[in-house]
Amino acid sequence: MPAIALQFTFSTIDVPGSTSTFPFGINPKGDIVGHYVANNVNHGFLLHEGTFTTIDVPGATDSFARRISPQGDIVGFYFAGGITHGFLLDREGFTTIDVPGAIATLAFSISPQGDIVGWYIDKGGVNHGFLLHNGHYTTIDVPGSTFARVFNINPRGDISGAYFDRSGVGHAFLLRKGEFSTIDPQGSTFSFALGLNPSGDLVGGYTAAGVNHGFLFRNGAFTTIDPPGSTATTGTGISPEGDIVGFYVIGGVTRGFVTGR
Repeated sequence: MPAIALQFTFSTIDVPGSTSTFPFGINPKGDIVGHYVANNVNHGFLLHEGTFTTIDVPGATDSFARRISPQGDIVGFYFAGGITHGFLLDREGFTTIDVPGAIATLAFSISPQGDIVGWYIDKGGVNHGFLLHNGHYTTIDVPGSTFARVFNINPRGDISGAYFDRSGVGHAFLLRKGEFSTIDPQGSTFSFALGLNPSGDLVGGYTAAGVNHGFLFRNGAFTTIDPPGSTATTGTGISPEGDIVGFYVIGGVTRGFVTGR
């Protein structure tokens, strides 16, 4: 697919006192969620109007926030007792999300309507995507894949993620109206689609010539996202207005970013 040239401005996101910061979601208000590392422990965070708030699930050893809805509801996952569980944080507090029969569940995105997507690991160790709608779980597997993870859902119900084909190659995908499309930047050997906004713009990451880059996929064309000086970049989320969040490595340190154009 073709590449296009867009100019981005990058602002760095570093949680104070952290050694690494990983933004993952941004909502229409500009609120950003993700996780950071401090003293070798992972903590979720919310960045609202310039102020960071830590998000730790009670009883968890590590917490990871992933998306925030326009209403401010947050989903993610946490580790407790050696098990990975999904969570929803809303006005009523934390709710655990576990796919029945799974040995691990990771919630990754929530739509304005309250639908939640993510992935789970079955007892055989296989990864499957899932959709949680009105209390009912639906498995999402890309046809011909051996492994699938779902990362985002937008207000239209479009879903993005990644899968491995039977040759062991990783591809980004978009699921729209029941049809799967593979989304691979030209020259990539591995790709994944993490962010998806209401317009259908996708952001994610890909590997080419052994280097990791972020990407924006809009109107059928790719733009590479690499903050200046980055040695590895991943795009993770995109707002309805087109603001992009992600993280990059510079000088051996992982830092978050948000773009503006």
